[in-house]
Amino acid sequence: MQQWKKSFDHFFGDQFWHSFEHIMQPPIPQTNIYQMDKELTCYVNIPGLDSVDAIKVYIKGNRLFIIGDIPLGETEGQIIQQEIMHGAFERSIDLPYPVRADQIHASYRAGLLIIRLHQLIGEDEPSTAININQID
Repeated sequence: MQQWKKSFDHFFGDQFWHSFEHIMQPPIPQTNIYQMDKELTCYVNIPGLDSVDAIKVYIKGNRLFIIGDIPLGETEGQIIQQEIMHGAFERSIDLPYPVRADQIHASYRAGLLIIRLHQLIGEDEPSTAININQID
């Protein structure tokens, strides 16, 4: 991908990609979800939180909702390059199946929110807020 981008930069000029940055930036927060048997583990990249109270996480059926703000702090000067995603966000993620409300565990450590979920066998459950344990 980088080689392809460099070829375009050479042909169209260095500023070519600036008009497309809003399209090419990944959604925030960035997530990885892994499935093993009837369990999901979600890794959510949320750097710089002083307290887990700054984010809210909910489950409803087979959707995970994450709402919060990634702080960058005060910045000065004209931006030359921007790769760190920051600011207010609201993200919903489709899960492969509904999950159990009584088997949700979430922790935050070193910038990663880790959520462990277990498959619901049976009827849908109502929306569930998730408590997050902060690990220092």
